[in-house]
Amino acid sequence: MTAAQGYTGIGFAACEKPERYIQQLVSHWGHKFPTTYDEGDGMGVFPFSEHSTCVMTAHKGGIGITLTTPDRDENVRMRGVIERHIDRFAFREAPLTYDWKDPKEA
Repeated sequence: MTAAQGYTGIGFAACEKPERYIQQLVSHWGHKFPTTYDEGDGMGVFPFSEHSTCVMTAHKGGIGITLTTPDRDENVRMRGVIERHIDRFAFREAPLTYDWKDPKEA
């Protein structure tokens, strides 16, 4: 993506209970900012700030993650935040394996 649009990283976290972990994150982060959850799609939306948003979608075998931030450095920093939080709720499976792709690789 261009600098005006932000920087988007695409990730996947292999796990056994993706929908459950997304729901827990929606509840957890919902105390800090307005989150949304679509039960039909198993999708959680996390607007961390005016310029940073994460969308997590439950898939068979894991969580699909789309993280958009102002720049690559912030994207990499936020990946760590997301991974630590998912691992906290997936403690029986943690640490999970995360596969991130940058825009040029996606």
